[in-house]
Amino acid sequence: MRLFRNLTVQVLTAVALGVLVGVVAPDTGKSLKPLGDTFINLVKMVITPIIFLTIVHGIASMADLRKLGRVGGKALLYFEVVSTIALVIGLVVVNVTQPGAGLDASQLPTGDISKYTTAAKDQGMLEFFLKIIPSNIFAAFASGELLPVVFFSVLFGVALTAVGDAGRDLIDLLLRLQAVFFRIVHMVMKVAPIGAFGAMAYTIGAFGLKTLLPLGRVMLDVYLTMAVFIFVVLGGICRLYGFRLLPFLRFIREEILLALGTSSSESALPRMLEKLERYGCDRTVVGLVIPTGYSFNLDGTSIYLSMAAMFIAQVYRVDLSIAQQLTLLGILMLTSKGAAGVTGSGFIVLASTLAATDMIPVEGVALLLGIDRFMSEARTITNLIGNGVATLVIARSEGAFDDEKRAAAEAAMAA
Repeated sequence: MRLFRNLTVQVLTAVALGVLVGVVAPDTGKSLKPLGDTFINLVKMVITPIIFLTIVHGIASMADLRKLGRVGGKALLYFEVVSTIALVIGLVVVNVTQPGAGLDASQLPTGDISKYTTAAKDQGMLEFFLKIIPSNIFAAFASGELLPVVFFSVLFGVALTAVGDAGRDLIDLLLRLQAVFFRIVHMVMKVAPIGAFGAMAYTIGAFGLKTLLPLGRVMLDVYLTMAVFIFVVLGGICRLYGFRLLPFLRFIREEILLALGTSSSESALPRMLEKLERYGCDRTVVGLVIPTGYSFNLDGTSIYLSMAAMFIAQVYRVDLSIAQQLTLLGILMLTSKGAAGVTGSGFIVLASTLAATDMIPVEGVALLLGIDRFMSEARTITNLIGNGVATLVIARSEGAFDDEKRAAAEAAMAA
């Protein structure tokens, strides 16, 4: 049937089947983890080359390199403001709804968090910024560390521009290579439904829907808060800059479902680069904002961190004053920036934050271990949409957005 040739339908069907297998045959679901891991590895295989090629070609095509600094400055300012809004919203909602009130910590399921607390000791802002400058660029490419790759790509692009005509042949070669890598992405996306099926079957099979029941209230609060953030805050920002959020969400629906199925925003990164350019954003803006946003613009993670910290405080009957909550907010504004590119990053940052404040028991992080995988999907989708909106805003503010392209993209989507 023609309907099932659509990637959106295929991924949605795969996710539903994954949930079914995880519920009916948990052991089988757990055994399907390699399917999801293999697909994510296939995507990661091409992420760093695509980012390098996109940024370098974009910078080399610039007539004015001052635009580079302007775009970077605007992006970082936007990231800080919007991430802070996300933190504040999470803090306000969790104070109003009180999801942890009345729960007994001794009656809740827990897990081993030693690997997260150990990693938290080595996770700080200084270490985060030191890692931006790679000691070995090939190692950075091989390990898929985005910020070092972005840093090197910017330097390479600026240097390539500086050599003038001597670099013209190389620029043309890079453009051809970029087309090849995007073709690889299109090939990899053919197996996206299989990856989404395996990842979802493993999640449900390994953690089980029963783990949601004791902590269902905090999960519901987090999901609703992220929905409010997306449709009210990000929707308002879109309207302010002349966009409509819903058509944009429909345009990237495949990437949203991919992130949902795999619980990884990286799985959608290559296609987001391509799609945002098709939607009307200048290639240079896309190449700089999206990769940097994956480290600095984690709206969903920010909401989760503020709500999780206060939830643990409520469960342990720790009554924080306004001043203490503001202190927690200030620390989260810093530590949340180190939440990218680290396995279990949400738990590591949460553990390091609680340890730094010394106000909330760090062992309370174990209470959230069973439902973290399910909340990870909400974080991932919110982060993905947030970075897409950030790219639209920066492109518009730079006069680097083509409304005719957007109209054509939306018309093609509706056809």
